[in-house]
Amino acid sequence: MPDATSANAPTRRRYRFREYHVTAVVDPMTLPTFEAVCVTGEDRDCGATSGELHAEEELTRWIADHCAATGHAFYHRTARAILRAEPGAWQ
Repeated sequence: MPDATSANAPTRRRYRFREYHVTAVVDPMTLPTFEAVCVTGEDRDCGATSGELHAEEELTRWIADHCAATGHAFYHRTARAILRAEPGAWQ
């Protein structure tokens, strides 16, 4: 019969986890979107936004125009794309 100290003793267990590999592929049937927000300012950000654009060149032009008009130099850029997950194998 086990004594009281060994009955409450923690047991060691080993768990092994496998990784599931997924490849994310940009969907060629959709257009990516780009957006910029002006974050220049001392007390608060300017907050001007480009809106969603579908070409990086359009975004660069908006940033250049806003910079020329205001002198603001700092922007937060977001790029989005529709992705399709392609499951891989367990390893």
